[in-house]
Amino acid sequence: MGSTSVKGLGAKPILDIMTGVHHLDEVDMFIEPLQSIGYVFVAHKEFPDRRFFRKGQWRAGTHHLHFYKYGSEQWKNQLSFRDYLRTHPNVRDQYQQLKLFLAQKHPADIVGYTKAKAPFIQNVIESAKKKVNGR
Repeated sequence: MGSTSVKGLGAKPILDIMTGVHHLDEVDMFIEPLQSIGYVFVAHKEFPDRRFFRKGQWRAGTHHLHFYKYGSEQWKNQLSFRDYLRTHPNVRDQYQQLKLFLAQKHPADIVGYTKAKAPFIQNVIESAKKKVNGR
């Protein structure tokens, strides 16, 4: 679901994987099995509609596993963003430039980097929704 899923978009060497569940509380039963293969559950109170696991060294992870309720607004937004970048090379390139700029601006602050990308991402999601709704 992340940058590695968009051909031509530069990405950190992290594989972002999205998984859908019927109810987010189902994820609790996956914590222990995922820990046994190297994933760590990370609670993010600022993302109540997602459950998140990471794999790899702290601040140098290799895999991010995101659980969302299948078919939810957040699920659809993730796919819309990815698909829009895949079909709009100019927007993909703008996102690439933004990511490079923010990586320099926030070299050791992943939270700042992520927050700074949020308005661009939200604008792309809104554009994708307008396209789907024929506006």
